[in-house]
Amino acid sequence: MKTTARRVLIVGAGMSGLTAAAYLSREGYDVQLVEKNREVGGLVQSFERDGFVFDAGPRSILNAGIVGPMLRQLGIDLELLPNVVSLGIEDEVIRVASRGQLEDYRRLLERLYPESVADIGAIIATMKTAIEHMAVLYGIDNPNFKDLRRDRRYLLGELLPWFPKFVRSIFKISRMSGPMEDSLAKLSGNRSLVDVIDQHFFKMTPSFFALGYFHVYLDYRYPRNGTGALPESLRRKIIEHGGTIRTETEITEVLPAENTARDARGNVYRYDRLIWCADLKTLYRRVHTDGLDPQVRVKIGERKDLLLAKRGGESVFSLFIGVEEAPEAFGSRGSEHVFYTPSRKGLGETHRGELRRIVEDFDGLSKEEVLRWLDAFCELNTYEISIPALRQSSLAPPGKTGLIISLLLEYDLIKKVRDAGWYEEFKDRAGDRMLAVLSRTLYPGLKDKVISRSASTPITIFERVASSGGAIVGWSREAGVPAVTDLRKIATSVRTPVPGVLQAGQWAFSPAGIPTAILTGFLAAKRIIKGR
Repeated sequence: MKTTARRVLIVGAGMSGLTAAAYLSREGYDVQLVEKNREVGGLVQSFERDGFVFDAGPRSILNAGIVGPMLRQLGIDLELLPNVVSLGIEDEVIRVASRGQLEDYRRLLERLYPESVADIGAIIATMKTAIEHMAVLYGIDNPNFKDLRRDRRYLLGELLPWFPKFVRSIFKISRMSGPMEDSLAKLSGNRSLVDVIDQHFFKMTPSFFALGYFHVYLDYRYPRNGTGALPESLRRKIIEHGGTIRTETEITEVLPAENTARDARGNVYRYDRLIWCADLKTLYRRVHTDGLDPQVRVKIGERKDLLLAKRGGESVFSLFIGVEEAPEAFGSRGSEHVFYTPSRKGLGETHRGELRRIVEDFDGLSKEEVLRWLDAFCELNTYEISIPALRQSSLAPPGKTGLIISLLLEYDLIKKVRDAGWYEEFKDRAGDRMLAVLSRTLYPGLKDKVISRSASTPITIFERVASSGGAIVGWSREAGVPAVTDLRKIATSVRTPVPGVLQAGQWAFSPAGIPTAILTGFLAAKRIIKGR
């Protein structure tokens, strides 16, 4: 282990901050990790209520050749349980246990849209291509988390044969980086068919990523005891290596000319390097440029103006319910992780033009008009449903089941609702409608078996982790992404124009998720370790 007196301040104890702190503390750096909340983990949290364990953020963990290798490299023993995904439309549900289920999905679409069989064939063919590229991308353990000098078997037996395929796939992927909506529209004029496929994803998700998701579904894992066990395992490792973690501590000023930062209580933190892993707009609002070279100040100002003009992506509304019914009853209608669409009609303009009109003309609309839109939104949407007790029975009381039911929702809308003073009514109406829809479709009678209930909105996420617009996957692609989007250049994504400051996390690279957060945290730590 290298011993060094170099002091590293890391702001934000989400997955990127925890990863950077774990690697730097292992190398003997004087690491100070600060987090404004009481808990570490950022968006990746689990909580217990009335004996039910729920996941507040991601419902499962995408391995992506990163999570497992990172845990092994850091010497963390965390069991990752299987996570079987199911896809359902109306009265049919498919368990995605292998890529072979893509043909079942084709047949399901053909039964629902017999007038578009040729279009469906073209879509499935495109999906197969994307799946092949995703399989290459995630085909081996990420080499960043391997010791290439010592692991000759991996180097010669896996990495070298894989690399040419990786280069080809990256080239092909770059040609499929346009929005999924545009790619599907070129393949079919059936708006309902296109909507039912694309409304699983955030708006303007890159085509290769969305259309390759049949492979991604097979790569999901669930940490034993909940997704929150992942950040907790990193927290323990940082402490073991001598790192310091201060929670309920918010950095309010960064002074790069002095290599210092201050928190809300006036405490001063001196650093040699700083890694900002929190909301990126917040960094540029709080950085002081006094004493810096004029050209550097100009670059920082330009970067600030660019970031503040952009917005975060979509957020999510989640319903957490405890149900007086055994988990097996839900397992018979899918699996522990279900994406379910109750209507073949698709969201259409409900999620596009009508939503824009609701947001833009909100002050001129009645509450009843907005609620009618909400009812239609819930009737036609795609639900992500997670059932922790189907993965691990101890995550719910005996004979009972906890469900997390989510749908994508715009922060801008929910903020207007809150400002208008009927936020709680909106939450209750959304929850009631979601339960009503699922009670007559996927889970008959569900609403009558609910014994506990709570909800989370984009406002909840914003208040908890200070993520711009309550975003859960970084920048919105509708307004242009002010971040690195080319996987070949991901190592550059951690740079900032602020002297001595690196960045990591969901705002550093797009598209973002847990693997991206971990990888950027690792890359930022690596630059410091290598003295760059």
